[in-house]
Amino acid sequence: MALTPDQRARYARNLLVPGIGEAGQERLGQARVLIVGLGGLGSPAALYLAAAGIGTLGLLDPDVVEPSNLQRQILHTTPREGWKKTDSAAAAIGALNPEVRLDLLPIRLTAENAGELLSNYDLVVEATDSFESKFLVNDQCLALEKPFSTAGILALSGHVLFVVPGRSPCLRCAFPETPTGEPTTAELGVLGAVPGVLGALEAMEAIRWIAGLWRPRPDGSGRLHSLDGEAMHVSTLPIPRRPSCRCAELWRDR
Repeated sequence: MALTPDQRARYARNLLVPGIGEAGQERLGQARVLIVGLGGLGSPAALYLAAAGIGTLGLLDPDVVEPSNLQRQILHTTPREGWKKTDSAAAAIGALNPEVRLDLLPIRLTAENAGELLSNYDLVVEATDSFESKFLVNDQCLALEKPFSTAGILALSGHVLFVVPGRSPCLRCAFPETPTGEPTTAELGVLGAVPGVLGALEAMEAIRWIAGLWRPRPDGSGRLHSLDGEAMHVSTLPIPRRPSCRCAELWRDR
């Protein structure tokens, strides 16, 4: 569907980007993206995806807005304390870009509902603070062969990985087992700008894939992008495919 004059005005800077243009913008407008978690990571991801013109955003989070969220969860505001995070996010996104269609899902992602929920979307942004949820998204996206971005944050550091099943390594290639006993942000805290940077990178990876800019690495490796905020250093670590990983069977089919 061709862009309207209003859309050309709104997305004018997107249209100028080499490799996006009207065709890429139309793909963004037709895409359906699920954001799992509307906290520190999900907030910037949701805002940038909405601003970019994603057609439909699924907003999944069972929690309500609390005062301690506001230091980093920029979707939410002081007057919306006590609101469901899905409702608060809808208010923010509606004010930013009312064209975006929203699916509000004030529920928790579980092994029982993940398959049905994720199957309704083209791409998933994993933005939770739970290793269990991160690996649940990984495994379900592998089963559905859906691309996803995933990130983790703590204190002054964080990392992002983008996965296209069958074309790049998955989260279990980098971390074969679900970590246990790791400190959490509730214990060590997190500087608000850290999830801002990492959540924005998650959104950028999603936009690149939807618009048609993403390409697999020639050697089949993935890229783990890491931020060390204490040293103010950003690095990228190659993640090779792991032959014994559950994603390996997808590679054999390619």
